[in-house]
Amino acid sequence: MPGLVLAERFYREAVEPLVRAHFGEVPHSAARIGSGSEVLGFDTERSADHEWGPRLQLFLDPDDTRADDIRTALAEHLPKVFRGYPTHFADTGDEGVGHMAVTDGPVRHRVEVTDAGTWFDRQLGFDPRGGVTVRDWLRAPTQRLAETTGGAVFHDGLGVLTGAREALRWYPEDVWRYVLACQWSRIAGEEAFVGRCGEVGDELGSAVVAARLTRDLMRLRLLLDRRYPPYGKWLGSAFARYGELVPVLRAVLAATDWRAREDHLVTAYESVAASCNALGLSAPVDPTTRPYHSRPFRVLRADRFATALRDAITDPSIAALPPTGTVDQHHHTP
Repeated sequence: MPGLVLAERFYREAVEPLVRAHFGEVPHSAARIGSGSEVLGFDTERSADHEWGPRLQLFLDPDDTRADDIRTALAEHLPKVFRGYPTHFADTGDEGVGHMAVTDGPVRHRVEVTDAGTWFDRQLGFDPRGGVTVRDWLRAPTQRLAETTGGAVFHDGLGVLTGAREALRWYPEDVWRYVLACQWSRIAGEEAFVGRCGEVGDELGSAVVAARLTRDLMRLRLLLDRRYPPYGKWLGSAFARYGELVPVLRAVLAATDWRAREDHLVTAYESVAASCNALGLSAPVDPTTRPYHSRPFRVLRADRFATALRDAITDPSIAALPPTGTVDQHHHTP
C-alpha cells in the first residue's frame, strides 16, 4: 500500500475517531508531510525497513493544552496493527529511528502531535504564514520545500496548512530567475573542463566533471519545470519523467572517452537551453553549442543564459545578490 494511502486511512479510520472519542471535537489539521519517501511518492517495499508505516502529523492550536494527553491516549488506545501494518515503531539502535514491530505494551506511535508554527520552524526555519522573504527562499533547501509542499493534507480544520503550502508552491518570478541564473553559472564554471581534462589524458578527471555537470543539468531541468529538486537519493527518480534526456545523460556517465562524453553533453545542453528559452523569463539566447574560445572544446557558454536571466530581474535587491544562489547551490559549489 502506498504510504500516503496508508496514512490517510490511518487518520480517518483510527486516529481521528480515537481523538474524538476521548476528547470530543478537537479543532485540528492533519497531514502527511515532511520527511519520508512516501511524501514524494517514491516509497517501495524497501521503505518499510525504517520510519515508514502508519504515520502522520496532527496539528493543534498552539494554545490547546491537550497535546500531551492526546499523545498518551494514542499510545494507549491505538490498535496494535492497522490494515496489516504495526502501529508501534521499535528502536533500531539509531537515535530517533524506528521500524514497525508488534508490541504488547503502549504503542510508540508516529502520530506527531504539534502546532503549525513549531512544525514549520523546525522544518524550514521560518513560518510561511507570516510571509516568505527572499532570505527565506534562499536558505530553504529544495528537499525541505519539496517535503513541505508534497505529501497530502487530510483535514485543515485550523486553516494552517493549505495557505502556507500554496505560499511555498514555487519561487516568486524574480527569485526563480536568480536561482536559474545561479544554476547556469554552476554549469558555466565547469563545462570546458570535460575536454580540458581529457586532452591531457585525465579521463577520470573528465568523468568526474561530467558527473557533476550531469547532476547540475538534472537539477536545472527540474527547476525549469517548477519542481523542487530532491536530494541525491531521489534525484534520478524525480528526473525519470524527462524521457528524452534520461538516455542522453546515462550515455554521458557511461562514456569511456572525453569526446563521446562531450558529444552527449552537447545534446543535453541544447535541449535544456531550449527549455529555458521557452519559459520567456528572459530575452532568448542562442541555444546552440560552440567552441570554447580558441580551444577545441564544445560548450554552451552557459554564462550567456545566466546573464540574460539576471538582466531580466526587476527587483533591485535580488539583482544585487551575489551569484551564490540558494543554500543547495552554494553548498555544492565545485
